[in-house]
Amino acid sequence: MTLERWRRITEWPLIVASLLFLVAYSIQVIVDPRGAIGALLEDLLWVSWGTFLIDYIVCLVIAPRRWHWFLTHLFNLATVVLPMLRPLRVLRVVTLLTVLQRTAGRAVRGQIVIYVTGATLLLVYVASLAVLDAERADGGAITTFGDALWWAFTTITTVGYGDLAPITLPGRIIAVGLMLSGIALLGVVTATFASWIVEQVSVENTSRQAATVAHVDALRAEIAELREVLASMAPDLHRTAEAEDPAPAPLDGPDPRAADG
Repeated sequence: MTLERWRRITEWPLIVASLLFLVAYSIQVIVDPRGAIGALLEDLLWVSWGTFLIDYIVCLVIAPRRWHWFLTHLFNLATVVLPMLRPLRVLRVVTLLTVLQRTAGRAVRGQIVIYVTGATLLLVYVASLAVLDAERADGGAITTFGDALWWAFTTITTVGYGDLAPITLPGRIIAVGLMLSGIALLGVVTATFASWIVEQVSVENTSRQAATVAHVDALRAEIAELREVLASMAPDLHRTAEAEDPAPAPLDGPDPRAADG
């Protein structure tokens, strides 16, 4: 079993596990059911966590360079240690939409835009659930999902009105993560927009240069044609000039050489 084959096999099961976790966690936090339904949701969360744990262990074991794989896949470790990050695995589905792009450059840019948009919305939603779960249990100011969603949007956009703020340690850790995500999001959006502007300017300059080269080539062709026409007309012009301008007649008077004789 190779690592690449294992990834192909577990691609969709992990996405299903992420969606399962997201649905179960959402119902558990927002509805807060009790009894058998609450126990079922808890079991689903544990099944989801076990799926990600098994995937992480298998990948670490079969990886050719384990330490390198460990250092380059810290997010996989975070999805096992931090349950709130597991739904971000569904972004693999979102990235499949890039096949709708037309050109290679646009495909890459479109993939970035789709990925960032999907990551932002999922991160805001999951952070809202997590901060509500943490704050409501310890008597914080965030007690409803609407308040949590409002707080998450103001935090990730680095606005921070201050009307709602977490007071628990888990809540503040979530807040720090959202702030850093907001800064990263702003950087990605700015870079993508700047890349689009540079591409448009480059296309315009290329079209102008192509038009200029075409005009120069056309002028050169016209000059060459004129030279050929003039070269073909030169003999006729020379004969016409000789006919219109005959040799000058001799001057009247005695011949100096006859006087000498």
